[in-house]
Amino acid sequence: MRENPLEVAAGALVLVVAGLFLLFALDRAGHLGSSQGIRILASFRSVEGVSVGTDVRMAGVRIGSVTGLALDPQTYRVRTEMTLTADVPIPEDSSAVVASEGLLGGSFVEIVPGASFETLPDGGEILDTQGAVSLLNLLLQYISGGSSGEVAP
Repeated sequence: MRENPLEVAAGALVLVVAGLFLLFALDRAGHLGSSQGIRILASFRSVEGVSVGTDVRMAGVRIGSVTGLALDPQTYRVRTEMTLTADVPIPEDSSAVVASEGLLGGSFVEIVPGASFETLPDGGEILDTQGAVSLLNLLLQYISGGSSGEVAP
C-alpha cells in the first residue's frame, strides 16, 4: 500500500488538534496545575447540578473548581472540596452558594466574600453555605398556590 504525504499530514494534524483538545479539557476540569492553589472545604444541603470540575466563581470570575464531592452519612450533607487560586485571599467569614447561570444554564459555586481581615488557610472550611434551589420544586410550589403557612390579606 502506498502512502500519500497529504493523507499523512492530515492525520498528523488531526492528532495534534485532538491532543490540544485533551489538554484544554483537563485544564478546564482542574486536573492540570492542581498543585497551585489552596484547598477549601464546604458542606452543602444540596449540590444539584454541581459535579467535579464545576467552576468556583467570585463576582462572576472563575477562581477555581470543585475537586471532590462526598455525602456525609452522619449529617446527610455533601462535603465539597474546592481548589482555588492562591492569589485570591478568601476572608474566613465568606459564604458559598450553589448558583445557577439561568433557567437552562448550568450550576456553579459562588463565593461571596465576607468582611473579615483573616483569610481561610489551606484546608480551611467555609461554614456559611446555601445549597441549590430546585427549580422544579419552586415551580410546583407556585402552581399549588405557595406554602400552606401563608396568610391571605
